[in-house]
Amino acid sequence: MIILGIDPGESGGCAFVGDILNAQSFKDKTETDVLKLFQSMALGVSRAYLEAVHSFPGQGVASSFKFGQNYGMLRMAVIAAGIPLELVSPMKWKRAMGLVKHPNETTTAYKNRSKAMAEQLFPSVRVTHATAEALLLAEYGRRMT
Repeated sequence: MIILGIDPGESGGCAFVGDILNAQSFKDKTETDVLKLFQSMALGVSRAYLEAVHSFPGQGVASSFKFGQNYGMLRMAVIAAGIPLELVSPMKWKRAMGLVKHPNETTTAYKNRSKAMAEQLFPSVRVTHATAEALLLAEYGRRMT
């Protein structure tokens, strides 16, 4: 069994957790690259967990558009690859994994904490900020299955 975790952020990535362990950044990947990756893994993947995200107040129009475009592309790539998809809110999976942002915690400190948690859970994987939350989201999905 393999679970696919997808962090759709601009600097996000994806992770396959289970019978194989693989984490990749989306940096420099085209829509075609992502689709081919998902299609190549589709037979072994039992479910994909995509972080259900939305734009935020104060986010610029251009960045909101790009963020939404990226999210829609990832959602469609999973569907086109024939992988069952579950959308999960950041609050839900992060709470379940014990990764809630502290009130005065900086974004950098929080990102470092999520990276450290992923490194602890997956010591054989080269964890980056781009793949840490994808790995943790996949682990959440594995635990829910």
